[in-house]
Amino acid sequence: MLFTDYLYENSKEIWDKYLEHPFLKEIGEGTLDKEKFRKYLIQDYLYLIEYAKVYAMACVKSRNLKELKMFNEGIAGSIENETANHIMYLRDDFGENIDEIEYKYKLNLTNESYTSYMKSISLTGTVEDIVAGVLPCTWSYGYIGLKLKEKYKDKLEGNFYKSWIETYAGDEYSKCTNEWIDFTNELCNDLSDERKEQLKDIFVRASMYELEFWNMAYKGE
Repeated sequence: MLFTDYLYENSKEIWDKYLEHPFLKEIGEGTLDKEKFRKYLIQDYLYLIEYAKVYAMACVKSRNLKELKMFNEGIAGSIENETANHIMYLRDDFGENIDEIEYKYKLNLTNESYTSYMKSISLTGTVEDIVAGVLPCTWSYGYIGLKLKEKYKDKLEGNFYKSWIETYAGDEYSKCTNEWIDFTNELCNDLSDERKEQLKDIFVRASMYELEFWNMAYKGE
């Protein structure tokens, strides 16, 4: 069994809850309250800035050029590629000044707890620990995007959230996700069972934080 299959099997119950979450179901149906979406985008935009810092610490801890390149791509993917869709919605649909977002708004409690957890892993852990902490975000968004597009493919026309769904269901994002899955399996191939168990615990906790982020997005704080 691939290591990432082991991670998924131990997190499947959590990941199944993503697909049943009202925030995501209403995105697929196009019925989600736009104000909830605006607040979510702001928090996720702030999240991605902190997320990039985790990759930055991984760059420092990289042991070879391949690892350094992967983590450097993680930084660029977080603050350039992934934020592009956020910026489009926030600027064009909600009239936000993008240059002011990180000064105008603050991380809420759930967001700060999640990003602080990942940053603590990046400071105290190994490269493998860091990968286990960041992978649930990258992987689960691709997982969610593909599932939503498959389920609501006949209802996307005119859906306000079509661009968001297609971003995470797109070929470019899928390629990125698969690269990180392959990279994780390569890194963790020869680890002891005890070490894999430790990394699994990090992955599961980060997956739980992802679920809490969706709860925060729907219910508010």
